[in-house]
Amino acid sequence: MTAALHQLKVIEMAGIGPCPLAGQLLADLGAEVIVIDRASMPADPTDINRRHKRSIALNLKSAEGLKAAQQLIAQADVLIEGFRPGVMEKLGLGPEACLSANPKLIYGRMTGWGQ
Repeated sequence: MTAALHQLKVIEMAGIGPCPLAGQLLADLGAEVIVIDRASMPADPTDINRRHKRSIALNLKSAEGLKAAQQLIAQADVLIEGFRPGVMEKLGLGPEACLSANPKLIYGRMTGWGQ
């Protein structure tokens, strides 16, 4: 049986809070979820919210890491992020930048603490 979201490609950029749970639920429904982790902070392999996900460790403050993230986002259907306000814009990955590269992208923002 094919999963409901088997053709959906999701990029998840978050550490804690509701974003990893949202990514987990999308992955459980069949979406391909790729988590962009910090290169300086290895992922916890025992984190249950990582099931059915793939991950890549990138330094988003380096030109190479940023370019790799931009390439992943350009090919994605959905981007979900849970950083505090302004972080994605500072990295050059805010909604305007991402949507100009991928107009069909669904850009989801969520935090556990409000904005």
